Amino acid sequence: MSVDAKEQISLKVSYKTALIDDVDQRLDNYLAKHLKGVPRSMIYRILRRGEVRVNKKRVTPSYKLKLNDEIRIPPVKVSAGPVTIPSSNLHLVKDLENHIIYENDVLLVVDKPAGLAAHGGSGIEFGLIEAVRALRPDCEFLELAHRLDRDTSGCLIIAKRRSALRSLHEQFRQRVVKKRYLTLVPGQWDRRVKLIEAPLRRNELKSGERMVEVNFKHGAPSATGFDIVEKLDNATLLAAMPHTGRTHQIRVHCAYTRHPVGNDSKYGDREFNARLSSIGLKRMFLHAFRITFVDPQSGEIKKIEAPLPLELEKAVEALRIKK
Repeated sequence: MSVDAKEQISLKVSYKTALIDDVDQRLDNYLAKHLKGVPRSMIYRILRRGEVRVNKKRVTPSYKLKLNDEIRIPPVKVSAGPVTIPSSNLHLVKDLENHIIYENDVLLVVDKPAGLAAHGGSGIEFGLIEAVRALRPDCEFLELAHRLDRDTSGCLIIAKRRSALRSLHEQFRQRVVKKRYLTLVPGQWDRRVKLIEAPLRRNELKSGERMVEVNFKHGAPSATGFDIVEKLDNATLLAAMPHTGRTHQIRVHCAYTRHPVGNDSKYGDREFNARLSSIGLKRMFLHAFRITFVDPQSGEIKKIEAPLPLELEKAVEALRIKK
């Protein structure tokens, strides 16, 4: 399945707002991801001319984005081939309408399937936000309020109004938004370990792959709360509550405790991953089960939940201690 995308010209200036995962990213790299089909030489040209502005000011290509920065992107000519949706993801896109678990006039919450990226870029032509825009062509504004890793499923908020996006970003900054993830880790988690505070540093490899490590000298402050949900056969079902929003935070903090997230190909344990594969689990066991926030429209506290996917439920059942 493909979406035809002929050569087109953007006829008006567009504005983007820097999200949590954009923080500390170089502006030239950010533009390269958002202007697919535009040569790097063109990106540097519009930067030199001052046509790209951040918070209405000229900046250099090496400028590092801050949360809620407003990026002005000028009209540019984009040449793009057909956007191809991998056959393995066809069912995810077709069924996406059924994954919308909450919606009002200013936002919607999607139960993002594992395997579907939050957005296109870095070699991924089609992500969740592009799919939602295709499903809702009459919505003039649809932007991610935050992100989930490609292999993480669960609650993801999309703003339908710029005012709602600003409100949600401020809630993330003030730590008003609360998220609860479910994850499966090897071994028996020590119930006395309720909080991991270990600073994280993000590195980007030449390939573009992002790796994160605990770094007490240069890392950014990071904290994750943990609760035991259920003890299993040489494994533990955990609830993880990130108090900060660093890239790969839960995954790296779990690996730091030597209880890495199940089927995590970056930071995981090969032996435990092989065990999960043997019982039929093919994806990473990390699910954004619940998100709590203040509705920008009504001012009410909303608590939205996405049930644990069937394949994760089956893995838990397979590891339950038989009594």
